[in-house]
This record gives sequence, structure tokens and C-alpha cells, in this order.
Amino acid sequence: MAQAQAAYEERPRRRGRKALVVLVVLLLVLGGILVIADRVAVGVAERAIADQVRQEVAKQNAQSAPPEVEVGGFPFLNQVLDGRYERISILLREVRGSVQGDAISLPELDVDARNVRASLDTIRSGQGDVVAETVNGTGTISYQSLAALLDRPGLTLGEQGGKLAVTAPVDILGAKLTVTGTADVTVSKQGQVSLRFNNLDAEGLPNLPLARTLLNNYAKGISVDVPLPDLPFQLAVREVRPTPEGLTVTADAKDVPINSAG
Repeated sequence: MAQAQAAYEERPRRRGRKALVVLVVLLLVLGGILVIADRVAVGVAERAIADQVRQEVAKQNAQSAPPEVEVGGFPFLNQVLDGRYERISILLREVRGSVQGDAISLPELDVDARNVRASLDTIRSGQGDVVAETVNGTGTISYQSLAALLDRPGLTLGEQGGKLAVTAPVDILGAKLTVTGTADVTVSKQGQVSLRFNNLDAEGLPNLPLARTLLNNYAKGISVDVPLPDLPFQLAVREVRPTPEGLTVTADAKDVPINSAG
């Protein structure tokens, strides 16, 4: 009798455990479906944004590899319903624009848009504003493109101790010398990169006023303002600093409509 009663009590327990297992499995399956749907929606959004960026780059008579877009924040669908997106990252590679006939190269332009506002109707219809509260961009100007712009045979540029360093062969009063030195790098009011070579020297330079004047004239000849290609998303250059890879340019903007960049 006791055994029969124990078996009777055990059956409900087993049924309860089975029901719990089934419920957990269903929740896991449902969760997996939601995650997959969320990631699919992200992929659609990323492709749409990448196509928009590609069009804007082309409008500026610039060229780049296909944009790489990543929409941050999880879950994405909650952001869609809320009309606010945490972060959209856009990477442009091999960005080139024409400046006075010479190509200024940006091997990478990394753009980070934060707190992006876009209503659900805007996402569905493609009509309306998609506005980023802040946009920050970081790009690198290659030293090779800068040297080509200066157009001095044998001139090379690089980074030395956090400064822009130059090395170039020169002929001063019949003596073949090697000029070395550094430049001050700043951002002008027009958003151009200003290079000022105020600290040049050459080993073996003749101790004559004319020789020093010729060296100073060479420094003035390679001190230029470098116009940058128009950056997307209304980015304004704030800082430029020499790095081993090139001149790193930092730019930013606020309240930017990213669906009508530039």
C-alpha cells in the first residue's frame, strides 16, 4: 500500500519536472528566434546605412572602399521602437579626394555616431531625419601623399618624438647636403592642416649668411597649408598630430543629420 502511494506521488512530480523542462526549452527556442530576428534587422539597417554613406562619398567627388557599418547596442529592435540608437560606427578605407590635382590619402576614416534619433516611421519609409547627437571621426593622412604634395625630389616625412620630421637632399652653393628637421603641425581656421618647417639644419652647411638664407627659403617652400577633402557628416577638424602611421586627424560635429551627410 505504501509503495503504491509513493508511486502515485512520484508521477505528479515527474509531470511537473517534464512541464518545466518543456517550458525552459520553449523559452530558449523563443529567445533564439528573437535574437536571430534582432540580428537580421541589424544587418538590414547596416546595409542601408552603408549604401547611403557610399552615395554621400561619391557626391563629394571622393573615392573609398565599400563602407563598413556596425550598429551598436542590444537589443536592436528595442532601439527601433524607442527611436533612439546608442551607436553607429562607420569605417571608410582608402579614402581619396582631389586637392589641387594631388591625391590626399586617408587609409582609414573611422566615424562614430552616438545617440542617433530616428522614428519608426522614418526607418520604414526612408523619409524624415536621422540625427546623431554627436559624431566623432578619426582619419590618417599618409606621409607619402603629403610628400607628393610638397613635390621635392627625395623628400621623406615621418614621425620623430611626436613631431613631423623631414629628410631631404639639397644642393646649397654647390654642396650636396641632407636637410633634416621638424615641423609645427596645426589646424588653421579654415580647417586646413598647416605645416611650418621652422627647425631645419644640414650637416656641413657652409658658414655663410647666403647658405643659411637658402636653407630658410627651402623651409618656407615646403611650409604649406594642406586642404583636406570634405569629410562626411559635417565633420570639422579639431586636432592633428603626427603618429608612426601618418598625420592623425580628429574631427567632430553635433546634431548631424546622418541620412544627408556632407
